[in-house]
Amino acid sequence: MRIQDFQAIDVHAHYGVMDRGKENPLFNHCMSGDSETVVARARAANIEWTVVSPLLGLMPRGSADVVAGNEEAARVVEETDGLLQWVVIDPQSPGSYDQARDRLGHPKCMGIKIHPEEHCYPIRDHGKKIFEFAAEFGAVVLTHSGEANSRPEDFVGFADEFPNVNLILAHIGCSDLPYTLDSQVRAVQASRHENIFADTSSASSIYSNLIEWAIGEAGSERILFGTDTPLYFSPAQRARIDAMEVPDETKRLILRENAEKLLQIPRNPEP
Repeated sequence: MRIQDFQAIDVHAHYGVMDRGKENPLFNHCMSGDSETVVARARAANIEWTVVSPLLGLMPRGSADVVAGNEEAARVVEETDGLLQWVVIDPQSPGSYDQARDRLGHPKCMGIKIHPEEHCYPIRDHGKKIFEFAAEFGAVVLTHSGEANSRPEDFVGFADEFPNVNLILAHIGCSDLPYTLDSQVRAVQASRHENIFADTSSASSIYSNLIEWAIGEAGSERILFGTDTPLYFSPAQRARIDAMEVPDETKRLILRENAEKLLQIPRNPEP
């Protein structure tokens, strides 16, 4: 089998409208996509399952309606073949915890999504509450990482304190610090219980050798395929993994097998 014929799981995606303000219409246009667009692109890239959170629940920055976003996502995921859900928690929104409590355990809900940058809080100040909550359910947490409120190293202590919470640090190579590409991988290496993972959903993934270097440092079992679609074009993100100069068994781990194990995705999730 060609690796391109191997069905992938995209652990990090969205759907909806990008909102960076009226002064950025082209940027918003390029990075938006409804659920049908997301699924069509996934099919073009031979991605079987795409785990999404709603852009409505993440932006505009600092004023997103996370509760409305979660309500919308629950409906959209139920109605759309090929989609699974991250339920979004904003620690400043008590209602989002109530929604997560109701949604976690549903066959199409894979865990919790947090975004300290879009919701404007330092993970250092709110991580304990989030991880305590996730630990109640043994939930997987997917987080944006790499900027001031979400430094990968700031998550390590929480992951060490709550070993039954598996954490996915998004965006290998993402950083607002100059020439820093390694922070997600270093956090994976630092985790005491090996419960930190990283995903490939970064514009930096196009750099030659970055993902290959991450595999060598962290191990192929700790890296998952993500696209951050519709912000990025999912077939291009898939092609980056397909073309890596590593064995196909390594690609299969990253493209699907690690996600199946971590998220316990059944072959055909049903509502």
